[in-house]
Amino acid sequence: QVQLVESGGGLVQAGGSLRLSCAASGSISSRDIMGWYRQAPGKQREMVATISSGGNTNYRDAVKGRFTISRDNAKNTVSLQMATLKPEDTAKYYCNVHSPWYTREYWGQGTQVTVSS
Repeated sequence: QVQLVESGGGLVQAGGSLRLSCAASGSISSRDIMGWYRQAPGKQREMVATISSGGNTNYRDAVKGRFTISRDNAKNTVSLQMATLKPEDTAKYYCNVHSPWYTREYWGQGTQVTVSS
């Protein structure tokens, strides 16, 4: 069983920065993909960024150039550096780990990010 614990959320003014971190305990496969998703009130959960163990990254268009995902395979951690935050980035952010074909998938409890205008 894998447990994911997020940290780093909070309240920030527009244009500011935040760094989210997620630590995974348990057995993570070297092929697992780690990433961040977010869900705003009344909206569906959406992918923000993902990263493979080899460092291949994928970002949603709205955050490209502003957010950077990174991963430490030795420590089983994934981080999301968020810059130039906008009010529309306000959401609960969830850490996610899944196998390439989603035969296994785990979620963290989420951490709130609020960006004030």
